[in-house]
Amino acid sequence: MSIQKRKYNPEDDLGFGSQPVIKNQPLIRQDGSVNVKRQGLPFFKAYETFHRLITMSWTKFWLLILAGYFVANVLFALLYLAIGVQYLNGAEGTTTYEHFWDAFFFSAQTIATVGYGRISPKGMATNTVAALESMLGLVGFALATGLLYGRFSRPSAKILYSNNLLVAPYLENGRGLMFRLANLRRNTLIDLKIEVIFSYNEDVNGKIMRRFYQLDLERTQVSILTLNWTVVHPLDDKSPLKDMTPEDLERTEATFAVLLKAFDDTFAQNVHSRTSYQHHQLVWGARFVPAFDRDQDGRIVLDLSKISEYKAADLPVIQGA
Repeated sequence: MSIQKRKYNPEDDLGFGSQPVIKNQPLIRQDGSVNVKRQGLPFFKAYETFHRLITMSWTKFWLLILAGYFVANVLFALLYLAIGVQYLNGAEGTTTYEHFWDAFFFSAQTIATVGYGRISPKGMATNTVAALESMLGLVGFALATGLLYGRFSRPSAKILYSNNLLVAPYLENGRGLMFRLANLRRNTLIDLKIEVIFSYNEDVNGKIMRRFYQLDLERTQVSILTLNWTVVHPLDDKSPLKDMTPEDLERTEATFAVLLKAFDDTFAQNVHSRTSYQHHQLVWGARFVPAFDRDQDGRIVLDLSKISEYKAADLPVIQGA
């Protein structure tokens, strides 16, 4: 069997053109990022600095802030030592090592405008450096505060997707390609719309090209996401995947890109989420285990840890297959 072909619609292209997938490199990664390596750009890109600081992980962000704070204090400490430790009133160290830490902690107090008073600057040069450092400290902390606010206030969707795509029994004697998703946050998402783009490599007159098809879904939108949503593509006669086999998908390096758009009621803005599945993430003959139950009071309880759970299921035999 092979993938059933239908009329190619250029509008389904995700923006990658006809470039084929090689060595199972996904076009869109599971975290939603685009798998394109960019070259030819300058090393320092000022126009991208804010975007990087806003979108990088929290771990990298805090490491960058702490590293910047530490490096700044080390540099100013060395500057105070270069001027002379005798110009720091109250510095009690007797060795070079102790002098450095006296200057370092004086710098930390100055840059944060704390000024405990145990150590104070003396002389024009030391006072000038201290005044410059306090000004840079005010600017630096203001920038860090603005970045923190930007990171917290930036609307984004945190969607939990199932780890696998399932080929499962669907309706009466039918099959469906399905995955499951849920909202990780407690906020309310409304007017959700979803697209699933199926793509694979196709040999066109001896040239390998990438083809894209927007899959028909059981439903493409929901009014409000309160529980989990099982997205289903019926494997009927209209589906390009009706007669698919695992070998077909592996040979053509097939992938499934998921594009989700919703309205965040908290921020009153649209938010987006993306992920992808590769052919090796398909599980044949399985169905999802229910992810919600009811407590003693009859209230619905959604267990997000069960979003990816499934169990084996017999697939109906397709006539003529």
